[in-house]
Amino acid sequence: MKNTPLSLVSLAVATAVSLPNLAWANDEQDSMENIIVTGSRVIESIDEVPASITVISSEKIQQHLKVSPEIQSLLSMYVPGMAPDTGSSSNTGQTLRGRKPLVMIDGVPQSTPLRNGSLGVKTLDPSAIERIEIIKGATSIFGNGAAGGIINYITKKASKEQVAGQVSLSSRFSAVKLEESAGGRIEGALHGTLDKFSYLVTASYEENGVQRDAEGDILGLQYGMSDSVTQNYFTRLAYQFDQDKSLQMSYNFYSSQQKTDLGDVVGDINQGEKTYAIHVPKELQKRGKPQGPEGNTNFTLKYTDNNVFQNTQLTVDFYKQNIENVFFFSTSLANPAEGYDGGQSVIKSDKTGARATFNSMFDLAFADVTLIYGVDALRDVTSQPLVDGRIWVPEMDMKNLAGFVQSKWVVDDAIIFKLGVRQDNIDLAVDDYKTLVLCRNACSEEFEVKGDTLKYNATTYNAGVKVKYTPYFQPFFSYSQGADISDIGRLLRSATVTDIADIRTEASIIDNYEVGFTSNINSALRFEVAAYRSTSELGTTNSYDEKTGIYMPVRAPQRIWGYEALVDAQLHETLQLVATYSYVEGKNTEADVYLGSQAISPPKGTLSLNWRPTDALSVTLNHLYVGDRDRFAANTDGNYTVDQRPVESYQVTHLSTQYQVSNNLSAFMGVENLFNKDYFSARAQSYTYGGYNVKGLGTTVNLGVQYNF
Repeated sequence: MKNTPLSLVSLAVATAVSLPNLAWANDEQDSMENIIVTGSRVIESIDEVPASITVISSEKIQQHLKVSPEIQSLLSMYVPGMAPDTGSSSNTGQTLRGRKPLVMIDGVPQSTPLRNGSLGVKTLDPSAIERIEIIKGATSIFGNGAAGGIINYITKKASKEQVAGQVSLSSRFSAVKLEESAGGRIEGALHGTLDKFSYLVTASYEENGVQRDAEGDILGLQYGMSDSVTQNYFTRLAYQFDQDKSLQMSYNFYSSQQKTDLGDVVGDINQGEKTYAIHVPKELQKRGKPQGPEGNTNFTLKYTDNNVFQNTQLTVDFYKQNIENVFFFSTSLANPAEGYDGGQSVIKSDKTGARATFNSMFDLAFADVTLIYGVDALRDVTSQPLVDGRIWVPEMDMKNLAGFVQSKWVVDDAIIFKLGVRQDNIDLAVDDYKTLVLCRNACSEEFEVKGDTLKYNATTYNAGVKVKYTPYFQPFFSYSQGADISDIGRLLRSATVTDIADIRTEASIIDNYEVGFTSNINSALRFEVAAYRSTSELGTTNSYDEKTGIYMPVRAPQRIWGYEALVDAQLHETLQLVATYSYVEGKNTEADVYLGSQAISPPKGTLSLNWRPTDALSVTLNHLYVGDRDRFAANTDGNYTVDQRPVESYQVTHLSTQYQVSNNLSAFMGVENLFNKDYFSARAQSYTYGGYNVKGLGTTVNLGVQYNF
């Protein structure tokens, strides 16, 4: 058993380097299900991670894709601790254990933490994803932005055949009111291996019709997906030089924009009124450029040497990324004195990064030791201008150089210790700038702010232990820190001082504690239970300025706590049940008040039944329960502000089925909101911001066929 870690890595690396498509290579699926790469940046057994880990398999992704292509909905259903789905293209309010997670594609950051626009979750079509790995709780493993954890999309790999692939056609439409709701989707993949060379190309294109609620009305347009056009093109090319050395290149293009001739009828959530859309004259239609990712690109180059020197693997990554996320036109960005009756902002982010990771293994007399160490370098240039040329958030030029060491000690094949440290050195340069004058009830004051280079030096630690002498009870404890300078842009754009050095831009250090256990009984019953506590001296919440109508950032110490539980039971050889429950709560400890729903979500429970009565037929039923949360009092006029409205419980059920017509052809059907539940999502209930009070999607049917070759 002393060679287990090395043999595991050898097996997994060989599998990854030869690039088999796990979704199409079912014989290898089981062996890879218990492997994770995100927690320590190298391949390891999930049983040796002393923390809560969620892995969403290819099978679950494909099941959910038959119901909806939206990743937010997928994460809400399968990740305990993830806030409920927002029902929109924005994941604002969809936190992970009360904090914002860092979203990655194959380890490359997709979030824009310097000015977090909460669009990072929707960066890749699920048809290109093999599996999703979620690390919960603050971590500095991959640097800035992971205050709530990490969501890592692991993309598909090529098959061992010379030529293989698939094509899928489907259409989604409202079962409540069909008119204008029908949309179309096509996705395909071509992949294979030719001697030492392998290739993979995936493409998806989708046009949505209008989306309707349970009453048949068109959903409101703010971050909406009615009349949206989404396209994703992903390519990976790889060359295996010899048994140990390989080189791979990947490129991803993603765009999702709403192009509509509709206009909103805005309601007031304090009065229980929904916002919905109707056909309106051109002058009343949504103004400005189409909202959404305009065409985000990622380029990655990765070199791997499994034996760079004795018992040591080296991985070197280079990546470039360009992001332009366009937001909706808002009258809150008005300045009548300069001729602006509103405006539209764009978050722009250009990242260039390089990473070198070494993985060395040693057999000591008392333990198997894995040592992971390396260097990360990143330059992130982010800004938030307005489409009309005004500057809302000036250009922030961040340079980050970090070194890290992570160790794992396996004693007696049953006790796992983890210790790690990371040192981040960050320079954030901002030139002199002026704050933007914004007018609503009154106009904000303009400030000329003197720029500077802010310097951050943060040392963060992590430690954990897991005991697994018996599969029936495997307890663990972990402590991890994260250094977070996310959303500096929000602080800069709301400056009320004349020198950047006087703005509270300090890094927030998050301390995360977690205790829990896993239990496996006869391979037919599995339990996971975890409790956690997360503290930080600085957080970022919002306070409403009644004079200007602008939401100002407030930095104050925070404490967040909660617990999660999961039961996975094989009730019969044809029937599997998975149930989860998660609870999270948090306070601003300085004022001793509860945090709003931007951070804290109501309790959530999920139930998933997967029935396979025959080899050809599979049926999956997913049920989501969202509980009550009522922590704030109304103001004197009986209304609530910001993100403090109460949330009333609701339940939604989804159904998906697939039938294998022949070896190559299958047909599928998905039904979202099977019982046509009429409800506001948790975010829609709690947010008082205009336009967020949109009801949930009514019963929507997705029909399609898939052909494999």
